[in-house]
Amino acid sequence: MKRMQKAQKKQTVQNSLKSKERRGYGKEAVLERRGSREGVLIRGTAGIRRFAGRYIKWTGCRKVRHSAKDRLFRFLFDKDREALLQLYNALNGTDYRDASALQVVTIESAVYVVMKNDLAFILAGTLNLYEHQSTCNSNMPVRFLIYLAEEYQKLIEQAESSLYGTRQIPLPAPQCVVFYNGEKHAPEEEILRLSDAFINRDREADVELKVRMLNINYGHNCELMDRCHVLEEYAQFVEVSRQYMAEGLAVKEALEQAIQYCMEHGILYETLRNYRAEVLGMLLEEFDVDKYERTIRKEGMEEGIEQGLEQGMELGVERSNHLARILIEQNRVEDLKRAAFDPAYQKELFQEFHL
Repeated sequence: MKRMQKAQKKQTVQNSLKSKERRGYGKEAVLERRGSREGVLIRGTAGIRRFAGRYIKWTGCRKVRHSAKDRLFRFLFDKDREALLQLYNALNGTDYRDASALQVVTIESAVYVVMKNDLAFILAGTLNLYEHQSTCNSNMPVRFLIYLAEEYQKLIEQAESSLYGTRQIPLPAPQCVVFYNGEKHAPEEEILRLSDAFINRDREADVELKVRMLNINYGHNCELMDRCHVLEEYAQFVEVSRQYMAEGLAVKEALEQAIQYCMEHGILYETLRNYRAEVLGMLLEEFDVDKYERTIRKEGMEEGIEQGLEQGMELGVERSNHLARILIEQNRVEDLKRAAFDPAYQKELFQEFHL
């Protein structure tokens, strides 16, 4: 019975993918074909994308909350120094050829206690800090600041230099990059600044740190993808995984189907062929049901706060904003959510705080 159910689910997914082709996803004029990689990806009009013969319509940010990814991103570039060098060249418009010149200086668990998904390396006098994120996090600049301090301390100790000496210690210039592929909307590129978090922003601060955040979801930053094929295939793999998960399959089965599909169509083929079990294990370890439920509850709180603030703006009532700020400061999120949809209760809160 279980085998029959599994076969039926697999057939449902295959039929769904075939139906996308029948509905004409590939009939628009093709604008660009990558010659040497023909059959892997074709880019056409109206956001149409094709994976090696199967058309998948890019629909932006789905509401499928399952994520497959963070550790795989690090695994791909940590295992393959040529790919890491190609990523550096793609980001900086350079053409370095010697991957052995990369000096990897990643600090394990220096800052990130949940996921160790960062990459750090020195090349051509720059300290490159790369981080993968599946959520938009405005605190990335301060996290990079702490991480940068750890890196500099390690480099100074290795050089056996003294901070108290008179000779200036040469340091590599930092470049901080976040690769974002969450399902919430994000621009192609955004600059996050440490100063955005400062309480007093009326005067110029003496310290600043900028983080370049790039959207690497499939269909975004196509020029960057063209210059780094591993990054492009990673984006394809994530999109295919989401497609299978959207069909309602169990997590493990959806990921197994995605891995099989990508291997059959030349997407991350070498990695999946050589490390198939490890990749599946990484993805399953990341997809933790309890963590998923905690994330949903947290996002619900954030949405409640946003809804409360939006209602006050729509009504044009300044005291609604004032009330929202008070409730947030007092961590009364449930009251804020209720007030957003219950005018009578909102009125009671106005009276409670004499607004």
